[in-house]
Amino acid sequence: MSSTTAPYQGIAHRGLITVSIMLATIMQALDTTIANVALPHMQGSLQASQDQITWVLTSYIVASAIALPLTGWLCGHWGRRKVFMVSVIGFTVASALCGLATSLVGIVAARLLQGIFGAALVPLSQAVLLDINPREKVGQAMAIWGAGIMVGPILGPLLGGWLTENFDWRWVFFINLPVGIFALWGIMRFLPESRPQGERLDIFGFVSLSIAIGMLQLFLDRGEQLDWFDSWEIKLEAAAALIAFAFFVVHTWTVQGVSFFNRDLLKDRNFVTGLLFAFIVGMILYGTMALLPSFLQGLMGYPVIYTGAVTAPRGIGTMIAMIVVGRLVQRVDVRAIMAVGFGLTAFSLWQMTRLTLEMDSSLIIVSGFIQGLGIGFTFVPLSTATFATLAARLRNQGTPIFSLLRNIGSSVGISIVQALLTESSGTAHATLAATVGPGNHGLSALPQVMNPAGPVGLALLNGEVTRQGVLIGYLDDFGIMMVITLVAIPLLLLIRSPRRAAAGAAVEVPH
Repeated sequence: MSSTTAPYQGIAHRGLITVSIMLATIMQALDTTIANVALPHMQGSLQASQDQITWVLTSYIVASAIALPLTGWLCGHWGRRKVFMVSVIGFTVASALCGLATSLVGIVAARLLQGIFGAALVPLSQAVLLDINPREKVGQAMAIWGAGIMVGPILGPLLGGWLTENFDWRWVFFINLPVGIFALWGIMRFLPESRPQGERLDIFGFVSLSIAIGMLQLFLDRGEQLDWFDSWEIKLEAAAALIAFAFFVVHTWTVQGVSFFNRDLLKDRNFVTGLLFAFIVGMILYGTMALLPSFLQGLMGYPVIYTGAVTAPRGIGTMIAMIVVGRLVQRVDVRAIMAVGFGLTAFSLWQMTRLTLEMDSSLIIVSGFIQGLGIGFTFVPLSTATFATLAARLRNQGTPIFSLLRNIGSSVGISIVQALLTESSGTAHATLAATVGPGNHGLSALPQVMNPAGPVGLALLNGEVTRQGVLIGYLDDFGIMMVITLVAIPLLLLIRSPRRAAAGAAVEVPH
């Protein structure tokens, strides 16, 4: 139903609603990464192998990816407030079950539930903030939302490491209980209900898309472990993802009446362009974040707590940038702000290509802070521009798709950097090893203990060659991420200025 009455009019307790939904969002965002550093402790406690314990992460990612697109239909059928409440209750209970698990099967099952119930929290919080704030406050609202979802990849490993070392790995999950209870109370008390429409579910569209997303996530998550297409499992997952997605596209394009994916979303140029950039930002942010912990702990020898402390300035930079951009986004062209953000991100990645094994942590801290600024300057205007011209009735469906593309981008980014790291490190090791021989007079400068004439010296020398080869692999990855960031800048011209695009347009009220 169209109307000139804005959705935010008549909303009481806007601040308390924001606090309540952001508690739920932060809780879910933290759980995407907080369990990573606790995996070795879980492995010993649950008597699982290295391959088995990774299902604690994989089960959550796959379940969340499958359930995420269902958010729009659930809100249309049951109402946004009911879906929010059930999601928070389910996620909190599943968190308790994770902490109480005594077997691998138990914790994987609980993580599946966590992924299913937690999938809706991030897109729902974005949709609510868009609806309860006037247009001139949308930039600040998206800054708050962006800060909430950035907490996970930035502070999750630090908090997870601290809880694991000082208490027990189970507290990585138990920490969600008080947060979930407070969030639920606020949502029940202050969030108004949207009007359910009793929409019919397009079963075929949902099933085909779910299979495609689930298989894609398994393909990306397990490909590196199983050596990609040398494994039949990976081949089957890739084929299933392609076939299921082809069925989904054909069905959505040809179906008459209700389809699971609303084709009206594709008519909004800013929304479609925003999806592309959400994918790119996901690749850059999560791809880089996947590299740093292993680089700092594996090559530099940093302990978990110090690794978290060294990477924390990235989060500080992000928070500062989001506060500033939340006030600028209504005054400055969002494309110019995003260009600055991508430029800062590219510069920080260039700095990271200068890392060495003998340096202190100062360059890591500085480059991380600058990259945090870049991500903050990119994400807030991106969220604002993506939904600036999208009809309010489409937000319940649009926000999950936006989150889905960001998540897929992160999975693709992580898979790419891990695969390239393995390949580049191996190539660099072979190249460096080829120089170790009698003709290389530089070897005489090495300590006598590393003399390649003896087996001990040869082993030590090979270990150092391996370290240098892995370093080159990391530097190559940072360089590739820098190039992707620079290539994305000209694509900003595809975005329409939200103020011009929205001029004279009526605002629609969600049913």
